[in-house]
Amino acid sequence: MAVLQPRYSKEEFAQRGDLIYQTQIRPQVEADNHGKIVAIDLETGDFELDAREIAACDRLEARHPNAQIWIVRVGSRHVRRFGGRTKKSV
Repeated sequence: MAVLQPRYSKEEFAQRGDLIYQTQIRPQVEADNHGKIVAIDLETGDFELDAREIAACDRLEARHPNAQIWIVRVGSRHVRRFGGRTKKSV
């Protein structure tokens, strides 16, 4: 299997992914999917939503084998966390 090479610089990759998410996808998914993963194909704007990162990416790649995938967690600025976590006060 050939390794897919990025078609954009890291900065352009992030800018394109964030723009597509904010303008096209966020309004569709934000209300009922907090914490889920959105995998976005930067070339087509198509996306998959799942609680698991791998599942979302696998379904997207099944439809678009050469997808350039950007991943976002609904309702968060971060996909993953490292280190401690502070408790939310209710």
